[in-house]
Amino acid sequence: MKSLLLMRHAKSSWRDHSLPDAERPLNKRGRLASIFLGVLLKEHELVPQLILSSSALRARQTAEFLSGAAGYEGDIQLFNSLYLAEPAAYLGALSAMPDEIERVMVVGHNPGIEALMQMLTRRIEALPHATVAYISLPVHSWKELNFEVEGELVEWLELSKEDAEKIREKEKAKAKEEKKSEKKAGEKEEKKAEKKDK
Repeated sequence: MKSLLLMRHAKSSWRDHSLPDAERPLNKRGRLASIFLGVLLKEHELVPQLILSSSALRARQTAEFLSGAAGYEGDIQLFNSLYLAEPAAYLGALSAMPDEIERVMVVGHNPGIEALMQMLTRRIEALPHATVAYISLPVHSWKELNFEVEGELVEWLELSKEDAEKIREKEKAKAKEEKKSEKKAGEKEEKKAEKKDK
């Protein structure tokens, strides 16, 4: 039996409209959510042996923040082919995995990663940002994985409303601190300028 953790990347920033889509970073909430999910994986003893990720910055950062919080010490393998990929591309990357690896995590994008989850579990479920679907697969080799295989959706790891609220509060507190720091820095500059004028 193999275990598959499918995760849609956390929320990204649209602040800089000049950036190409593949280079959009996570926003603050996305970074905090990724860290929280990493902690959840550790608590549920679901830390993967290998992480595969789309090469898009938002997916890569999701994997990095999550892996740090989960205590994952392996490499994060980046795939250009998983950027906005169809289910077949995810399946192609997974089928090339070595068989000594039992649990793999894939960080990708909708609609492809959600469609893959639905195909493998025969369940029509949405896969929101920063949500992990833990799927048990009845295969002994990753090469056996195809769309005929029916896995079981064992667990769903996501932010609760309470945790989402905590993240929002952290964001607000951080923004408040940043404003304070900016104000102090501005006041210092004003004082320096006043001294020079004297």
